[in-house]
Amino acid sequence: MAQAIVEVINNNGQLIAEAGTGTGKTFAYLVPSLLAGGKVVISTGTKNLQDQLFQKDLPTVRAALNVPVSVALLKGRSNYVCHYHLERTQSDGTFKTREDLRHLGKIVTYAKVTQSGDKSGLPDVPEHAPIWAQVTSTRDNCLGQECPQHKECFVLKARKEAMEADVVVVNHHLFFADVMLRDEGVAELLPACNTVIFDEAHQLPETASLFFGTSLSTSQLFELVRDTQIEALTAAKDFAPLPQACDTLEKAARDLRLVLKKNEGRMNAEMASSLPGWQAAQNNVLAQLKALGKLLEQQAERSEGLDNCWQRAQVLTQLLEQWLQTESTDSVRWLEVFHHSVVLNTTPLSIAEIFAKQICGHPRAWIFTSATLAVKQNFSHYQAEMGLSEARTECWDSPFNYQEQALLYVPENMPEPNSQGYTEAVVQAALPLIKASQGRAFLLFTSLRAMQQAYEILQAEFDRNNLKFPLMIQGEGSRSDLLQRFREHGNAVLLGSQSFWEGVDVRGDALSLVVIDKLPFAPPDDPVLAARIAQINKQGRNAFMEYQLPRTVINLKQGAGRLIRDEHDKGVLMICDPRLISKHYGKRIWQSLPPFRRTRRLEDAISFFSELPEN
Repeated sequence: MAQAIVEVINNNGQLIAEAGTGTGKTFAYLVPSLLAGGKVVISTGTKNLQDQLFQKDLPTVRAALNVPVSVALLKGRSNYVCHYHLERTQSDGTFKTREDLRHLGKIVTYAKVTQSGDKSGLPDVPEHAPIWAQVTSTRDNCLGQECPQHKECFVLKARKEAMEADVVVVNHHLFFADVMLRDEGVAELLPACNTVIFDEAHQLPETASLFFGTSLSTSQLFELVRDTQIEALTAAKDFAPLPQACDTLEKAARDLRLVLKKNEGRMNAEMASSLPGWQAAQNNVLAQLKALGKLLEQQAERSEGLDNCWQRAQVLTQLLEQWLQTESTDSVRWLEVFHHSVVLNTTPLSIAEIFAKQICGHPRAWIFTSATLAVKQNFSHYQAEMGLSEARTECWDSPFNYQEQALLYVPENMPEPNSQGYTEAVVQAALPLIKASQGRAFLLFTSLRAMQQAYEILQAEFDRNNLKFPLMIQGEGSRSDLLQRFREHGNAVLLGSQSFWEGVDVRGDALSLVVIDKLPFAPPDDPVLAARIAQINKQGRNAFMEYQLPRTVINLKQGAGRLIRDEHDKGVLMICDPRLISKHYGKRIWQSLPPFRRTRRLEDAISFFSELPEN
């Protein structure tokens, strides 16, 4: 793999590389890219992986090669404390909870001593604590060069270090936000860059789709209202219409969410349009936003903050007008509805052409790598989605001995996955194996509802059978906290949904059973998926074989990859879905998985555990 990367770097080519778990793909791309000289941008799937690369893998490789390479870490602006907003929040003095006040004190102290301002350097304040939103900046509310604290800015410092470094570590969200919005500092890096490497590249189609489209949320409107109110208090106390207009816009945005009643999740724009009051509520938000914008224009000269709010109101007005008017065959309009907010999205049906344009400018090497990109070593699905028809493709299997280390078990006599008692059947089928493996299990579900239902059934079964395995469920704490507890228990059973299917690494005896409830087909009522399927079928192609099935295979490979993480791990992968055997496409799915020994007999799966070390 390293050899292939050398060749691609030398030729300014494109490489799509699937490298199974344990191949050492991180070292395979770090060694040649550090030796090649020139500037390298490495983009990862998550901030956790970013931190691991920057703090562990890069220093290890740099020391081993003994090369004088400078390295920088660049995250999105919301990861850095903002001096201006920190000071403003302190003087504002309104806090929703005592905890916010306590966290603020810690952040104030941290801002005085930190070199980076990166919030990950302050583990005492949880990453998702509400106070962070008030002490960091967004693209909307950053004052830029007008900011009185401009010289001390942590975001600018991080970008300056990135500009000067030989190797810069970013994440996919940051990369694409910047390519489209030119806001996060990556755009300035790319002209001088010789090589771009995407690790966890299977996530790119989803991430790129988000940023190649547009979105506007009621949360942005609430933030505009909040910031205008705070700025008006200091710079326009004598102008009463401004706070009144803020209240009216806030009410209009809340009314928009109320029209959708208890609906949560995704829906297409047509479905929303059919709801009574939706059109009127949208138009009212637009009218109130324009009214606030006019008042802000009159007061903009009074402070940088008010001027910034005026600029934001103009941008948000433009986005909302676009959303209301867009009717396109190339994109789909849809809503994501949360408990207190709603996001209006426009997403392109294909990103291939847009992405291909982004990478064909300046000559440089582009490398895309992950453990899951191909279907039976065929990359055509990924190439078509990303517009990479000319890319070289390579596949390296995991070095692990799956025949000895693992067993794939598909239970017999399971009901159809859409039948009413299916989750109950999954739990009953898994129970004998949970007992045999002495806990030490992940149960992965394709929906939150099934996960919750399975958790309740398991609780009752554990009580009835006096089973003492600690039972844990996604949502009880942060993912890293849950995994830490899972490892420490050594015999726990953890139920997870989408966020536990990938990027989770538990090595050793703490995990020896992974149960997957269903093949992870994306829900067909997802508005973006439904529109893409309709478009492919309209072109006379087969959307199921070309698009839905390959995506399912890649997701399943991610889930299956949780089981064997190093050469000493052993365990059973249990896939409960009978379609793996009964459907014509099932063979194509299991042939894309690592070469496990396979069985349908419960006795074989139970006896596999008798070979494992006792806990």
